[in-house]
Amino acid sequence: MSEKLKVGILGGTGMVGQRFISLLENHPWFEVTTIAASPRSAGKTYEEAVGDRWKMTTPMPEAVKKIVVMNVNEVEKVAAEVDFVFSAVDMTKEEIKAIEEAYAKTETPVVSNNSAHRWTPDVPMVVPEINPEHMNVIEFQKKRLGTTRGFIAVKPNCSIQSYAPVLTAWKEFEPYEVVATTYQAISGAGKTFKDWPEMEGNIIPYIGGEEEKSEKEPLRIWGEIKDGVIVPATSPVITCQCIRVPVLNGHTAAVFVKFKKKVTKEQLIAKLKEFKGVPQERNLPSAPKQFIQYLEEDNRPQVSLDVDYENGMGVSVGRIREDSVYDWKFVGLSHNTVRGAAGGAVLCAELLKDMGYITKK
Repeated sequence: MSEKLKVGILGGTGMVGQRFISLLENHPWFEVTTIAASPRSAGKTYEEAVGDRWKMTTPMPEAVKKIVVMNVNEVEKVAAEVDFVFSAVDMTKEEIKAIEEAYAKTETPVVSNNSAHRWTPDVPMVVPEINPEHMNVIEFQKKRLGTTRGFIAVKPNCSIQSYAPVLTAWKEFEPYEVVATTYQAISGAGKTFKDWPEMEGNIIPYIGGEEEKSEKEPLRIWGEIKDGVIVPATSPVITCQCIRVPVLNGHTAAVFVKFKKKVTKEQLIAKLKEFKGVPQERNLPSAPKQFIQYLEEDNRPQVSLDVDYENGMGVSVGRIREDSVYDWKFVGLSHNTVRGAAGGAVLCAELLKDMGYITKK
């Protein structure tokens, strides 16, 4: 056990924090040794602090039940206990920015699920299969922070996982205009139906800030490092609508694409099946073997059948067909709290360890 890296979870009592804890149970490289949360949870055991608010379908891991929760604001104290932290704190954007930077300055790498630092120019925002090379911007960030091993890395918004990998697989056909409508699960708001009964049988056509993230974040992922910062790509142009639907887990996207190059359905499907990246090549523990699956049936992907594909780390695509206004259209599905949140961050941490950025203190 001592060979494993010691991990702290900041914001460990919330839904994404719980997902981190459940995903890291029996992880071959990482062990949760420290959990930090708000002052009201501090001093209680994790089991007491969560109480009846455990939201995962699997039971709370025995190994964390008796861990005494620390105060997330006692940065030096928490940082002294761990090799690196995952951040899922529930605070204002400015508070998150400040606390994540404070942890990084204690020489503790921070892998964040939060959106606060996604547009900090020298913070990498990474889907490991798409833009692992963006991790190289960390060297510039460390100079700014004055650290030798402390830094912040983030994963992107959950809503883009169901279409950005697909568009990446099709890059050589030069997609230049995209319309996407996402149908987003309630766990994306940190809720279950018990917490949010008014969502049953209901649709809400608004999720604050989500449309801008869904349109802009893929461009940053497809950008490049210039002069120590990440410069976003300018194409394709993406327009989005984001709708909350009565589903617990799984974000579905209905997407229309225009390409500069002529392409056949067979070519599109072949590119999806072939698409892989560094996580697959290096066989990282959380990496899906097959990142994107294509389903031939007209009624797939479905949340109830496909959301847990590759333990929730894969993307399911179906219904590729020609369009009368755009060139092609498709439906994508991804697990929003696994690939889209905690699982995506765990894969980022595995990549960072593999690249030598996260080591034992």
